Formats: sequence, C-alpha cells, structure tokens
Amino acid sequence: MIRHPVASLSELTDGVGLKVDFGEHRIAVFLVDGQVFAIGDRCSHAEASLSEGEIFDHEVECPRHGSAFDIRTGKPLSLPATTPVPAYRATVDGGTVYVEVPE
Repeated sequence: MIRHPVASLSELTDGVGLKVDFGEHRIAVFLVDGQVFAIGDRCSHAEASLSEGEIFDHEVECPRHGSAFDIRTGKPLSLPATTPVPAYRATVDGGTVYVEVPE
C-alpha cells in the first residue's frame, strides 16, 4: 500500500465529497462528523461520481440513479447498485489527510 496525501483537513467540508485521482484509482473522500472516509468514486451501477452525491449519515447517494453506498465499507445499500465500490483507509496526520492505495 502507498499512502498519498490528499488535502489538509481544513480544506474538507463536512458532508461534501472530494474527488482525487491516483493512477487508476479514482477516489471520493468524505469528512463526516470529524472522521475521514474514502471509497471508489465511480458508482458500480452507472459510473457516476460518488463525490458529487449527497451524504446522509454514513451513506452517499449516487447523483445519477440514487443508489446508496456505505462510505465506511463501499457496500451498496440500495438498488439499482448491487456491487460494492472499493473502500480505502483514510487517516489524518498532522492536519494532512492521507489515503492508502494498492501499489
């Protein structure tokens, strides 16, 4: 795993996604109630950007067809999506947000 800096914690807004790219990994980063989470940014149903979706508690709703995903695990919570999106480890160190991606 490679740990990449994403943003400073002060740049993230609670309940608003941030899209970042690392090679083939397109990732949506979320700040919810002081915790940072990262999942694959492409909806597994229709390739829409999850970072543009609305956040409800620990769920993000796909802006295209309304599928919901758990931002902690990437697991789909409603149809039409049935396949999970990747979940990535997100940490904060010294005010900087990091996401770990496979090499």
